[in-house]
Amino acid sequence: MSGVLKAIVWGGAACAILDGIAASVQFGLKGIKPLRVWQGVASGLLGEPAFRQGWASGGFGLLLHCVIAFSVATVFIEACAQIPLLARVYWISGAVYGVLVFVVMNLVMVPLSARAKRPSSSQVIIVQLIFHVVFVGLPIAFAANRFTFPEY
Repeated sequence: MSGVLKAIVWGGAACAILDGIAASVQFGLKGIKPLRVWQGVASGLLGEPAFRQGWASGGFGLLLHCVIAFSVATVFIEACAQIPLLARVYWISGAVYGVLVFVVMNLVMVPLSARAKRPSSSQVIIVQLIFHVVFVGLPIAFAANRFTFPEY
């Protein structure tokens, strides 16, 4: 397996697992069950009916989450191929990338989705922003550094 493919696989898997656990725990602490969290993701494509379809839509939401994680990893790894400095300074570029992913998801993807518009508290937004830095951007950037440019 090439270094680029390893970086995408490891970065995408780490992102999917860490961010998925973080979201489940964050909302679990508010009394929201994991099924509802993943149905919420599925509702981006399915709309409100996702909340009435049990684990069929919950599993679909989890699959979408993984597709997004691997897509986000692929974009960063490909950017590293064009700008190797991103992999060299992965602590910085990963943190910035996590913020960028958060912004794109919340200001572009969610508004364009079929998901019902719900207000978020500033606490949820801040925690999600931190999660995107720590559990999305940094693991992907670390994988880019480790597998595509091991000499760094």
